[in-house]
Amino acid sequence: MARKTLKTIAIVTASAMALAIPAAAQNVVPDDLTMIAPVPSDFDPPRTSWGDPDLRGTFPIDNIASIPMQRPARFGDRFYLNDDEYEQRLQQAAGSDERYAAEDEAGTIGFGHWVESDASGRRTSLLVYPESGQLPEMTEWAQERYEAGRSSWTPNTHFEWVSDFDTWDRCVTRGFPASMFPFRYNNGIRVMQAPGYVIISLEMIHDARIIPIVDGPEEMAAMRWPENVRTWMGQSIGYWDGNTLVVETTNIEDGDSVSQDNYERGPSPLNMATMGVPPFNTIPTSAEASVTERLTMTGPDHIVYELTYTDPEVYTDRWTARLDWTRDEEYQFFEYACHEGNVQVRNYITAAAAGVENTEGGAVDGEGGGH
Repeated sequence: MARKTLKTIAIVTASAMALAIPAAAQNVVPDDLTMIAPVPSDFDPPRTSWGDPDLRGTFPIDNIASIPMQRPARFGDRFYLNDDEYEQRLQQAAGSDERYAAEDEAGTIGFGHWVESDASGRRTSLLVYPESGQLPEMTEWAQERYEAGRSSWTPNTHFEWVSDFDTWDRCVTRGFPASMFPFRYNNGIRVMQAPGYVIISLEMIHDARIIPIVDGPEEMAAMRWPENVRTWMGQSIGYWDGNTLVVETTNIEDGDSVSQDNYERGPSPLNMATMGVPPFNTIPTSAEASVTERLTMTGPDHIVYELTYTDPEVYTDRWTARLDWTRDEEYQFFEYACHEGNVQVRNYITAAAAGVENTEGGAVDGEGGGH
């Protein structure tokens, strides 16, 4: 249901990407591909006029959208591609460029514009913990709710009302931390700063996170909302650990995709449209969910972004993802008109109702939705 806004993006050749992507990560691939390289800490970033490290800029994550969240089995225990695998990834990126260029020349808009991929570096997955490259197992409680959940993405779902759709189906939000991970499109991230604040603006649904900056964890604890005050994106508070911005988020809206009460339904912490994420958008979120993010500038145009998610009611262990952000100040945000003209929710419900009438009381199962 979400629709990509069209933008003019300069076409980057595969050979240029081969040079740019390793620099974007600012990481030297270790000789042992089964070891994750540490985040570089030797770059001294520019400062704002009030003295904080200057993270301001536009950092679209299209260039890592082809890296799966979880490591495909064929890579074994390796965090990085070998030389032959990386060459194959470069060739795939060249094919994407060719399709994009052909559409531009023909004056058409097609699949090449919807799925803009490039070499994405040499990482085998976004996850860096657990070291297996796989998400931890869900608890029994969470697994039951995951399997029983409903959204436009679940098969054999009969749609009665809006409570059968998730928050993204209804153009409310992708939720948190799902909103921080790449999708097939609208991957723009813009960082803004003011004295005492960092703002992370997201192109998808135009979610904006306004993060107050405090001196440290003690002051952070004093600012926490009461436990019953919750929002879709949670309450994020940050502090500086040297040149690294640390953001801790609690009070995330909890819920699942099982409840018939629309106000009790919550977004999945991971959106299935990110490559390598479990299907259906029905992973529950408990009241204990929390997120710690670390943003480290590793070069004038590069940020290493790390996110650790903890929810002991849902996962048997925490998990950590690392994303490399690359500056592109020519990237533009356009209106994300998701709810306007969003006829799909009504269409799903009326089609399901028509199925009931046509079968004299028997339901016609849905096929799962898409954006």
